[in-house]
Amino acid sequence: MAHRIARRLAIRLFSTNAAPRPLRAPRKRIGLRSAGVKTTLGLALIGVQGCHVHRQIVHQESPAVPFVEARKLAEESERTTDVVLTSGELTDASEPQPTSPADRTSVLAPPAPDDPNVPTPVPPNISGRPPAAYTLNLSRVLTIADAQNPNVAVARERINEAYARVERAQVLWLPSIRTGLHYDHHEGPLQNAEGDIINVNKSTLYGGLGTNVTGAGTVAIPGVSAQFHTADAIFQPRIAEDQAMSRRYGATAVRNDTLRNTAIAYLELVRAEQTVAIAEEAQTNTRSLSSLTESYARTGQGLRSDDERVRAELVQRELDVVRQTEQIQVASARLAQLLHSDPSVLIGSGEPVVTPIELFKQDCTEASLISSGLMRRPELAEQRYLVSEACERLNREKYAPLVPSVLLGMSYGGFGGGLGGTIGNGDGRFDGDAIAFWEVRNLGFGERAARNEASSVARQAQYRQVALLDQVAREVSEANAQVLQRKKRIAIAQDGIEAAEKSLKLNLDRIQNAQGLPIEALQAVQALAAARVAYLNAVVDFNIAQFELCRATGWFMQGM
Repeated sequence: MAHRIARRLAIRLFSTNAAPRPLRAPRKRIGLRSAGVKTTLGLALIGVQGCHVHRQIVHQESPAVPFVEARKLAEESERTTDVVLTSGELTDASEPQPTSPADRTSVLAPPAPDDPNVPTPVPPNISGRPPAAYTLNLSRVLTIADAQNPNVAVARERINEAYARVERAQVLWLPSIRTGLHYDHHEGPLQNAEGDIINVNKSTLYGGLGTNVTGAGTVAIPGVSAQFHTADAIFQPRIAEDQAMSRRYGATAVRNDTLRNTAIAYLELVRAEQTVAIAEEAQTNTRSLSSLTESYARTGQGLRSDDERVRAELVQRELDVVRQTEQIQVASARLAQLLHSDPSVLIGSGEPVVTPIELFKQDCTEASLISSGLMRRPELAEQRYLVSEACERLNREKYAPLVPSVLLGMSYGGFGGGLGGTIGNGDGRFDGDAIAFWEVRNLGFGERAARNEASSVARQAQYRQVALLDQVAREVSEANAQVLQRKKRIAIAQDGIEAAEKSLKLNLDRIQNAQGLPIEALQAVQALAAARVAYLNAVVDFNIAQFELCRATGWFMQGM
């Protein structure tokens, strides 16, 4: 009787009905190779050029979407066609996608046996996993990060600052206008032009363009005044324009890095969610084994030590679920930081499975990828303009002693005065001054030091450009190697899942046929969980490597 009960319980415990979100190696991998996917993805990433700012028009960003409306955004995305990158297919989110039975293989908690003398197994404890407040796909996440990330906004504002400096440099030679009043009263000795000391008691009043007028001298603060070094008027606009262009490409680099980091954070969230699903499946399988070994031990068909061994394994599986649930909350908080949203609100990916993303053609050689990175990386363009800026500063120091500093002044106002406190004899007064002078700083030694300093800064910028070329080539080669090798890991991990599933099935068949003990299936349960985790990590790492390669080559390539 006990033998029949154990066999019937084994059949029930390992029935393969639908389970929540199992991770299974797909039979077919679909890449983002279609034109429709590339178009949608390109729109989501807003091109490779980043900020388009002109000197006449200060850069303006569209208003950031308030993240309290994230749920509304998710509902809108469900009504429109969108790209779910981790599943690798262009699907209509408004239509439910069928799930084949092969993709839903798992082990659920068993029903109660027919015999009332057999204890009902305790259903699995899913550790109180908090539900997600809203779900976002990868396309939506990248769009929100581009619109709301503060680092991207700061980089774009630095462009506005740079173009403001361009405007200021371009008007350096234009005069300033000053107006004011000046009252002066003096009592006591003064020295006249002949050197005699005389007692003077007088008052002076001036008002109009300019101020600070005393005696027979010119207006000390001209009303219309232009004061500049000719070298600055020539070279400062060039320096400011190079700096503005470097800021533009620098903002694009910040944007690319932010999008890369956001994509990785999203994939890490997917990894955490799928790892919890695997841990829950392993927990369910182990709980089922625990119930079965307990039944065998109680009826004398198995050992009590086997029952305790499986119970210890069940505790470890429960700890795995708790640890991986923590990783979901951590990954959600990190993603929320990049999206400038509330980290206490849990974000869900809504991805039922993970599938490799193919963002590059199979025939892309490493040399072509490196060439693309050297041509398209915004960091290189930024550094080229920084080199140009340093060279213009060097030219400014070379020509500074050869061109004059200029002071132009013009004043007009009412001027009057008299003895004591009397103000009289007022009339209009005009003063005009034009001054040009050449300067050699510190007997020429200061000039030489300034040129040497500017020359060293220019060489440093050139060396940094060379170092950056090496860095870009290394990053492309490194990311390409990761893509190629991690793709091989996926194929190996697929074979591992198939072998682990067959092993578990064979062990269950032996138990069903009374040819072995339930403890013998424990290793198969462990192997299946490890194989699923290995496949999950291989796919997520491969997808991360794809985005690393995108960033290394200057983000998305034309014609991919």
